[in-house]
Parts: sequence; C-alpha cells; structure tokens
Amino acid sequence: MRVVVPFDAVRPKTRLGDVLDAEERRAFARSMLADVLATVREAGHEPTVLSNERVEVDAPLTVDERPLTPAVDGVLSASSGPVGIVMADLALATPRAVRRLCGGPGDVVVAPGRGGGTNALVVRHSDFRVDYHGASYLDHLRIARDLGATVREIDSARLGTDVDERADLAELLVHGDGESRDWLVDAGFELDVTDGRVGVERTD
Repeated sequence: MRVVVPFDAVRPKTRLGDVLDAEERRAFARSMLADVLATVREAGHEPTVLSNERVEVDAPLTVDERPLTPAVDGVLSASSGPVGIVMADLALATPRAVRRLCGGPGDVVVAPGRGGGTNALVVRHSDFRVDYHGASYLDHLRIARDLGATVREIDSARLGTDVDERADLAELLVHGDGESRDWLVDAGFELDVTDGRVGVERTD
C-alpha cells in the first residue's frame, strides 16, 4: 500500500516554541519524520513524503505548498488504489500499529488522536476526501457516513500520540526508542517527576 507522510517543513512544531527554538524544532521534526519513515518501511510499506517545501529526505518526495487538507486531497484524487496517510509526528508508532492500520478491513480506517484530531488514515473509497480542520476525527466519520463507506477505527496509543506539546515529550522519553528520542536526550531533556506527575526538564 502507498503510505503518504505529510510533513510541514516551513513552520514545524510551533507549539513546542516554549522549549525549542526554530532551528531546534526543524531538527526535531526531521528526526520524528525519520522515525516514521523507518516504521512504515518495517511494517512492509514504502512511504512517500508530502511536504510544503523541498527537503532532503530518504524517501520519494512530493512538494505541495497548499495547506494540509487540499494537499492530501490532491494525493487521494490522483490515486487509483488504497492510500495510507500517517502523520510525520507519530514518533511512538510501531510497525505492528502501522500493520494494524493498513491491514484491517474498511473503506476508511481511522486512527484518532487526542483532542479530536486524525493521526492516521487508510482510504479505500475513491470519493473520500479529508478535512483536517477542527475535530477532524468526527468530520472524517461524517464524511465516510455520507458516502455510505464502511469505517473501522484503530484504538492505538502508539498511533494516538502525536508529539505536539511539551507534555508529549515525556511520552516520547518514556516509550520511544528511535532517532527522535535520542535527539531529545542529546538536547538535554530528561524526565522530571514532581508531585507524582511526569514531565520533562532541560538540563543543558
């Protein structure tokens, strides 16, 4: 199955601006992208990166400067077969989770993120189009229902955790084992347990 990995190369990870400067955010985003590409390959699929700017990456690259929704819709409208869409910040994703996503039945397979987003999709219905604004998980269920498409939801902590905010860095330090976790450690991040709650602190 073709698996597309959307990647924001222009302004990545802006919500991490309180702990990483712009250059660090770009480097960290690239490390997560590398982890996701490696995971997709290990799951038995060949990834393609969909980026809003040309980047050096170890995968076929499609550049589309449009926002996420029309860029992904462009991929779907040009495809003649199933397409997987896996976001580039799913640094905790495992090959097993990706195989569950891509191997299960359904015209539309959805892996929701926390807060109502959509972290990964498989689209097998030729008329399905995405809407990544707001509570996109609910929007995608509605779009599929309106088309009469069958829907399967993947309940997966690995696919459900997108690394967007400071609190997500703790999840990566606890559960991650790839290049992006190594990047955080090298940058001086470590777990901070205060009053029984797990967070992160930066020692460098």
